[in-house]
Amino acid sequence: MKNSLENLDLNLLRLLRVVVETQNTSVAAEKLGISQTSVSRGMAKLRETFGDQLFIRKAHGVEPSELAEKLAEAADQMLTPFTQVLDAYQSFNPKEFAGTIVIACDLTLLDVFGRGVYQALTNALPNANFRFVYWQKESLQGLLEREIDYMLHYTLLPLPQDIYTHHLSDIKVNLVARKDHPILSKTSEWAEVKDIPLVKYATNSQVGKYDYYDELFLQQGAEPNVKLVSQNVPIMIDCLASSDAMAFNSSYILQHDDRLTCYPLPDMPERFKAVSVSGGIFNRSEVIL
Repeated sequence: MKNSLENLDLNLLRLLRVVVETQNTSVAAEKLGISQTSVSRGMAKLRETFGDQLFIRKAHGVEPSELAEKLAEAADQMLTPFTQVLDAYQSFNPKEFAGTIVIACDLTLLDVFGRGVYQALTNALPNANFRFVYWQKESLQGLLEREIDYMLHYTLLPLPQDIYTHHLSDIKVNLVARKDHPILSKTSEWAEVKDIPLVKYATNSQVGKYDYYDELFLQQGAEPNVKLVSQNVPIMIDCLASSDAMAFNSSYILQHDDRLTCYPLPDMPERFKAVSVSGGIFNRSEVIL
């Protein structure tokens, strides 16, 4: 019986409980919304697992044995927690939720888009509390251990199968610099822009000395002229607004300072003209109950 129990369909326990309650297979089929044939097949599988003496046939139905009644009681106790969990999720009201949500974001995403993300979340969950943290090496373990509820990161980040990810947005990349830039206001040809100083984020996502935009400069025979690397958006903006430096960035950063504007990108592969952003949660469905 041990092997049979390991392969037992939970739907059979629900069927057993209803047949014990109604003492009639036709009524049980109607109550469960399934055919009489499905009930008969289910009853046959129950007899294979627990023996032939579960029910005694009567003229107007079936009479459950003591074993059937005990099994139905145990099934009810087993299925109730599942029902409670499902009810809790189905009855979830984001307007009333008052818990704390921890969100780990890539540094650049949080600094540039954090304000907009927060506004959207507070509109959807007005009574919730939020913690925004930078994505770091230990953040993956925090997500797996449910200390972090949700992650925002670039799609290129490799993640284990336990993390369910979904695409959120493709962010268009522009050249961002001060208004009336002496070069970019006239042209975005590589020959003219390859020596313009760069402003870059210090991000944990970069591996190695160069990122993929640096590689474009190297292909033009120019070493990237990096004027500033910083984790602080206001410092980066001040540098862009008060010098001739430029950055590969989203137009969203213009909301931080009206001294900046966007210019067209130089010729480059399509894959560099936008970055894909994904969200991720720990995939609880992978847990074996």
